[in-house]
Amino acid sequence: MKEEKQETGTNEFGMAKVDYEIAAGDLDNQSQESSDLHAIASPVSAHAVGGDLFQEVLHSDLQTDEKTYAPIRRKIDRWLLPVLCVTYMLQFLDKLSLNYANAYSLSTDLKLVGNDYGNIAAIFNAGYLVGTIPGNWLIQRVPVAKFTGCALLIWACLLVAHIGAKSYGGMMALRFILGIMEATISPSNMMMCSMFYNKQEQPFRMCTFLSMNGVATMVGALLSYGLGHATSSSLKPWKLIFLVIGLLNFAWGLCFLYFAPDSPGNARFLTHDEKLKVIERVSKNQMGIKDTEFKFSQAKEALLDLNAWILAVCGLACGVINGGTSNFISSLIKGFGFSGLNATLLQLPTGGIEFVVVFCTGMAAILTKKNVRVILLFLTCIPTLAGLIGIHVIPLTHKWALVGCCWLLYIIGGPVIMCWILINVTIAGSSKASTVKMMWFLLYTAGNIVGSKIFYTREAPKYISGMKGLIASYGGMMFLAIVYYFLMMYRNKSRDKKYGEVTPEDEKKGIINGFRDMTDFENKYFRYSY
Repeated sequence: MKEEKQETGTNEFGMAKVDYEIAAGDLDNQSQESSDLHAIASPVSAHAVGGDLFQEVLHSDLQTDEKTYAPIRRKIDRWLLPVLCVTYMLQFLDKLSLNYANAYSLSTDLKLVGNDYGNIAAIFNAGYLVGTIPGNWLIQRVPVAKFTGCALLIWACLLVAHIGAKSYGGMMALRFILGIMEATISPSNMMMCSMFYNKQEQPFRMCTFLSMNGVATMVGALLSYGLGHATSSSLKPWKLIFLVIGLLNFAWGLCFLYFAPDSPGNARFLTHDEKLKVIERVSKNQMGIKDTEFKFSQAKEALLDLNAWILAVCGLACGVINGGTSNFISSLIKGFGFSGLNATLLQLPTGGIEFVVVFCTGMAAILTKKNVRVILLFLTCIPTLAGLIGIHVIPLTHKWALVGCCWLLYIIGGPVIMCWILINVTIAGSSKASTVKMMWFLLYTAGNIVGSKIFYTREAPKYISGMKGLIASYGGMMFLAIVYYFLMMYRNKSRDKKYGEVTPEDEKKGIINGFRDMTDFENKYFRYSY
């Protein structure tokens, strides 16, 4: 094919404004021979979200530095970050609603016996499991904010419907469908964050919205405590909990549809020039924005990538821990000698500790500006592991010491968010990233099912089997964190040895490859941030 040499000056990528193929240059020979002809005709994938804006960036003389970009980042923070925070707070409040309801007469009114409550807790995760694959596939294919907003509205209606549950079977059906609808919330938050922030900016923002789990715990505890005093109402306290949380979610679903953007391209709070600058900055992740075509070759690559499996198994461990703690924290505290009302109120410090720890983890990640993400994953496992060991060994006569150990259990948010951050910054290729998210959430959900099933009523109040399972999960995750750290280090050194260290010019080529939807294996200029 004859090359055109219409050089009309260069932009900040250091290439001719028309001569894209020279800038992208030398694609990795592993997989790109069949796609090179298309690449020469266009610098981006035909299905790339924001591709038109990126091509405009290539044709422009756009120049941005940290000082000029700071006001744009603050504007995104003011608009998008509150949307993600409130959404995540409410979705976690929903997860805790069953736990709070169980502090009152839910089990008695539904005539639950044996492990019926554990089955109700587990069926939600079975629904989540079913919804994970189609949910993640749809998030990649359709406008993410519109899809998520509609899911929020349906989810809210299902929560309100809980007040009509009169039996074990009815509650099982509601929790299963609720799990299907909620399977899209966390992946959509991850995707929206990755669309608007680069690798250095993501840890703090993702830790900020996940720290809302702690706020949800505090809000839920206060709400549940207050509603527990509504004994004169025609609805029992556990039904009021579902009603109020459901109505809050419905109102927020409408707000979400109005405020949440699908991508930088349709973010109405940004001017056209600001959209270009956001695209230019995020493109440096070498991952593009999003590609709506699902490529099965990338899905296969994900299934053969050790990186993906280590993160997915960490997701399994996180799920076991979350499934146990989020559904049985009230039962634990009640078993130490506290009433249902006090058991609810005593969960307030749990939320405060989680909020502080997860938020500070994000601050540490952004302030150090080094590869500390895996180290932070390891460190955030330590406090909760200590709390679990404490619950296992401290006698029941020291009930306040046991409650103090329970306050550490919700720090599971730290390892969860560090796994999500690692997926966002180490997995390139939209279909590969979607597949890894499916793997992570499938195993996370399976872990939640296991976690809710290993707490046996006959072992109350210490739940020996449950404590051992959670301790083993943390120990396994810490071991995998060590393996992962050295795997990422080995991959970067191997690439430097094979291709040479990445130069500024190589980085520019890698940016183009990102908008061609190349994976981290295909893009030889890609280096792992860990």
